[in-house]
Amino acid sequence: MTLPTPEPRGTAALLVNARGEYLLHLRDANKPHICDPGTWSIPGGNREDEESCRQAVERELREETGLTVPLEPLAVVDAKGPTGGGSQIQVYVGTWDGDASGLPCPEGIMFKWFPAATTVWLTMCPWTAQVIALHQQTAPAPALTPVPSSTPRPEAPPARAGGGRARPNVLGVHLYLQREDGHVLLGLRHPSLPFAGRTWHFLAGHCETEGALACLVREAEEEAGLTIAPEDVELVHTVHVRGADAHADAERHPRLQLVFRARAWSGTPEVREPDKCLEWRWFDPARLPEPLVPYTRIALDGIRAGRAYSELGW
Repeated sequence: MTLPTPEPRGTAALLVNARGEYLLHLRDANKPHICDPGTWSIPGGNREDEESCRQAVERELREETGLTVPLEPLAVVDAKGPTGGGSQIQVYVGTWDGDASGLPCPEGIMFKWFPAATTVWLTMCPWTAQVIALHQQTAPAPALTPVPSSTPRPEAPPARAGGGRARPNVLGVHLYLQREDGHVLLGLRHPSLPFAGRTWHFLAGHCETEGALACLVREAEEEAGLTIAPEDVELVHTVHVRGADAHADAERHPRLQLVFRARAWSGTPEVREPDKCLEWRWFDPARLPEPLVPYTRIALDGIRAGRAYSELGW
């Protein structure tokens, strides 16, 4: 006689919108006994009493998001609990096209939509990353809407090299600060940030209505209390990055990341924006911290090797 296999104790719901984006939940980094604190994950929880997995996931989804949507089984994945023990999670998949910022989020920090390509830049719960990869393998390609033969087709803009069309690029500036002992300055990003939470990175920012040098000087003062003169700054590396848009908007513009070295500065790095950075610390370039933003590592390697330019994601 074959005994029935017991259902997994854990459940979770992977919600996808019409654009193929995934609804992710940023877990609380400070709550005790929480699995994978400070990471992006998906709604879910354990079965209670005599609940089935379906009953549990529908209840958890209502409690965490206020949503009731049709769900279908996707996969069973393995996960580790807060004390290191292992468990299994029955994951369901459903579709929803609402505004993530309007969800109540009584547990955790926030909800946000992310394209699959953007999730590689996030601090992800390991089993959630596995779930997204599994869904990507089985997700159907977006259907193309047929155009009636009587409808004139608009002329497409001319293609550029590589088959793409012109697209605006976001300009980012980054500070490469090196002490006399060779150690470089990096900051630990706050876990609530939508991009690379609890990950080490350059002091960085985006240009507003200003030049790149003015932006760098402003960000150094605002974020770390450092005073830098524009004449003491030189461009040492550029990384052209695709798919790293923290805001994950529909178009997802590529980014041109400029890394400037300050030959002189005044002040000691201090946390001026605690909602963005947890701490500043000096590191030996040969022993960099983990996790580290991927293009930050590429830029540091390029600077050490004397290269002026790198690409990532193309």
